[in-house]
Amino acid sequence: MRALVSRRLEGPELIEADLPEPAAGQVRIKVGAAGVNPVDLAATDGTLLTYGITAPREQFGLGWDVAGTIDSVGADVDLTPGTPVIGVADLLGRSLKTHAEYVVLDADAVAKAPRDLPAAEASTFGLNALTALQAYDALSLTKGQTVLVTGAAGGVGGYAVELGKHLGLTVIATASDTDESDVRAMGADHFVPRSADLATAVRAEFPQGVDGLVDAAVIGVAAQEAVRTNGVHAHVVAGTPPTPLRGIDVHPIFAAANRKQLDQLVALVEANVLSTRVAATYRLEDADTAYKHLAQGGVRGRVVLHLELGSE
Repeated sequence: MRALVSRRLEGPELIEADLPEPAAGQVRIKVGAAGVNPVDLAATDGTLLTYGITAPREQFGLGWDVAGTIDSVGADVDLTPGTPVIGVADLLGRSLKTHAEYVVLDADAVAKAPRDLPAAEASTFGLNALTALQAYDALSLTKGQTVLVTGAAGGVGGYAVELGKHLGLTVIATASDTDESDVRAMGADHFVPRSADLATAVRAEFPQGVDGLVDAAVIGVAAQEAVRTNGVHAHVVAGTPPTPLRGIDVHPIFAAANRKQLDQLVALVEANVLSTRVAATYRLEDADTAYKHLAQGGVRGRVVLHLELGSE
């Protein structure tokens, strides 16, 4: 089978690999589509090693999100071949991941896909929405409290806005000045343009500061200054979390695949609480162009490798 890997930290490399076999508790998925995330770029340029998030290795598999069909199962699995699924490959050190024609995942990292949703769209929400959901689990905010979401037009940030509204929170969002209409459409109650001084702007509306922060843009202390004393801060992992000043409880968030939570997210997608956004689709053999598209920045929605497009 064909698969994308990173070996020389010079972008994705398409190789031929043996078809992986599922062990007990695992499933093999025939990949229909796989989202490309910033963490995939980080695996190809050495950023993961720079931040000490993973150890060096000869080959990094690429791809976290996947949508496809179960092709084969190991023992003790309650999913059957032919079932449309989504999944999240949360292990950084895998030599083969979801940017491939087939991928093997633990059954607990897989959920039945949203009904009647094309594979390209189904591959866009798993990792990012799961990160946002686990951030809210760490924050433990209650209905009526306030949350600040940075990077609100991006993958994790957009889902943090939508989930925040679903949880009954007052959502203050910050993003590029040109993203205000899109972010408000996601449900943001208040918008702070990136060009503004964040803490000053937030505290002009909420003098005591917000109750919680989902720092999807990894702004750090500058965003934490908008949080009230003894508030909570979810730091979406990219290096060392900021110092927990003023009694603020800082929680590093690194998504962990979990079927129960993936099932919850699927239900929210089916109920139109969570959106799916495809920015562009590319064939597997055009992955280098897809990765460069994402690296240019400013992408709204997910760049997707769509294996069902096939080769010309």
